[in-house]
Amino acid sequence: MTTEVVQSPERRPAILNRIAGRPLRRSNVFTWLGLPALVFMILVFLVPLIVIIDISLASPSPHNFVAAWQDGIFRRSLWITVEMALGVTVICLLVSYPYAYVLARGGKIMRGILLGALLLSFWTSSLVRTYAWEILLNNVGLINRALINLGVISSPIQLIHNQFAVYLTMSQILAPFTILTIYSSLRSISPDLERAAQVMGARPSVAFFRVTVPLTLPGAVAGGILVFVIALGFYITPSIVAASDTLYLGSAIVLQLNVFLHTGVASAEAVIMLAVVTIVLAIAARFVSIGRILGLNRGARQ
Repeated sequence: MTTEVVQSPERRPAILNRIAGRPLRRSNVFTWLGLPALVFMILVFLVPLIVIIDISLASPSPHNFVAAWQDGIFRRSLWITVEMALGVTVICLLVSYPYAYVLARGGKIMRGILLGALLLSFWTSSLVRTYAWEILLNNVGLINRALINLGVISSPIQLIHNQFAVYLTMSQILAPFTILTIYSSLRSISPDLERAAQVMGARPSVAFFRVTVPLTLPGAVAGGILVFVIALGFYITPSIVAASDTLYLGSAIVLQLNVFLHTGVASAEAVIMLAVVTIVLAIAARFVSIGRILGLNRGARQ
């Protein structure tokens, strides 16, 4: 009496390949192909980070961090930068939801227009977009000239070099990141869910906030965290459109490095900034996986 052993379908290809003498080693192949990228990441990102940490810990290391924390300019710039990053994140989420919703649910023509505008923002340098906003918002810019010609105002209003300009410009530059994450979540949700809620008597707005928003919340949180972290380290845009008496974190570090020539203190401030980002990511990991934020989760791509 013979006993037939039935192998699971998942194991049959590997067994057949071993029998044929040609075992699959795809993981090893991709590991070797990924080595150049790993070396690049180590040389370009990890080595400079280690150098900065080493400079901040160099003798007298405690004094570098004490001097950085006792610097009133640095503490104020840190608070202003965190406040700005939070505000920009909220604005990006509010703007991105309707944009991503129309992009996911709209017709082909509207989807093509919105997707083209989104891609154009990625293809255009943030420096170019920042100077474009400066042209639009300054006292002799297009907006002030249009308002004066229409008789709405009699003299130019201050639209540039203030907090409004920083929030507006930063939101326009960073909104594509939240749009893409929310759009990815919306594409994974069937429109039939909203239709089912409406069939049960829910208004379209109620169906959106009670069905769609909770299901897309992980994508929104991931995009919001991504925008917040990027906004913390932004240097070019705030330095161009912000007020002259407002110093953000990047400018404060540059001030210590280029003006005061305090390399150790500047490195310590950079390490403190890195610690803030790490704390934010650690808190965010309690609500959404870091892999989803970075787009590494298999489920996030489905």
